[in-house]
Amino acid sequence: MKMELTLDKNSISKELLFILDLICDKKSDSYEEVDWEEFLIHTQHHRVYPLLYSKVKQLEHMIPDFVRQSLYSDYKHNIFQMLRLRAEMSGIHELFFEVQIQTLFLKGPILAEELYGDLSLRTCSDIDLLIPLNQLEYAESLLINLGYEKDDYIETVLNDWRWRHHHVTYYHPIKKIKVEVHWRMHPGPGKEPTFDVLWERRRVDKITGTAVYYLGREDLFLFLTAHGARHGWSRLRWLTDMYYLSEQDLDWSLLYKLFQVYSSPHLCGQVLILLSHLLDMKLREEMNPFISRKALRLAQEALFYLENRVQLHTKPLAIEVANYHKRYLVRLMSFKQLSLFALSTLHPFPEDAQTLPLPVRLHFLYFPLRPFLWIWRKSRKVAVT
Repeated sequence: MKMELTLDKNSISKELLFILDLICDKKSDSYEEVDWEEFLIHTQHHRVYPLLYSKVKQLEHMIPDFVRQSLYSDYKHNIFQMLRLRAEMSGIHELFFEVQIQTLFLKGPILAEELYGDLSLRTCSDIDLLIPLNQLEYAESLLINLGYEKDDYIETVLNDWRWRHHHVTYYHPIKKIKVEVHWRMHPGPGKEPTFDVLWERRRVDKITGTAVYYLGREDLFLFLTAHGARHGWSRLRWLTDMYYLSEQDLDWSLLYKLFQVYSSPHLCGQVLILLSHLLDMKLREEMNPFISRKALRLAQEALFYLENRVQLHTKPLAIEVANYHKRYLVRLMSFKQLSLFALSTLHPFPEDAQTLPLPVRLHFLYFPLRPFLWIWRKSRKVAVT
């Protein structure tokens, strides 16, 4: 018996619904009711203005001139940004290749060309690359020699940064370019394919004559799904990425195995349901194993981020948004992931070292002391409030 899939979209604004219609080339008569200023705010928040410009430039009877001009201005600026990033990506790859640092590019310009077939149709703010952990220190020295500065925000105790975090950020103050160097695809704790496995399944793309390596299709799907789900699918750009990727020749049986081992099939089901309801993607038979009631519930919960135009990267979050997001992240996890997360809380946190500074040689004492330090912090917090 086929499960009925219904999402409540009543709270989604008419401006956002119109954007969804444009993305999937769906005829719509609702443009007369659109608040065009609000429409432009949505295009900026969701980072879909270059794709929308390619859709609306022929719709003069529907779109006011100032809206088309605004989209064109953003589109033109994005072209120069993407060309700069692509040139920098090629330069970093050549440098790392010369010193035999294996490099896989995760997103950025390479994703624009892979999914949209055109560098200008996707936005990108930085360069994300994945390298083996044992080459991280060498890669950092090379980037610093290029003029990049490390954003040294990671606090750690007993080397927990290796699995609790997943990337380090570097910024070039002159070029105004940000590079995120990953040694994991996602923050821990969690299981994911080893770098060697990803390297074996890598693909190659030749940009300006330079061979650049990036993830295989199924690994890319797994990565983008987990990334988007973790961020509540709060930007339509991530959903449009998945829309175009889902239309490619994917091995869905392999994907199901990957999600069973490294993630959860309900995460894939969540994005497939969202694509079906928001971008009119047809659910095919090979996608059915991913569809479940939990996937449907998670898809409904993700609409909260779209409806409220949530900015997860803007801190501090509103209390209600922060609390919703904490609960949502827990509901994303499978029982196995929840168990691993619970175990990870027994490992000392940097806050423990701040509460009771100890010499490095005595840091192992934070394991038995952690419950007491946690209670102490909570009691102090309650006393202050």
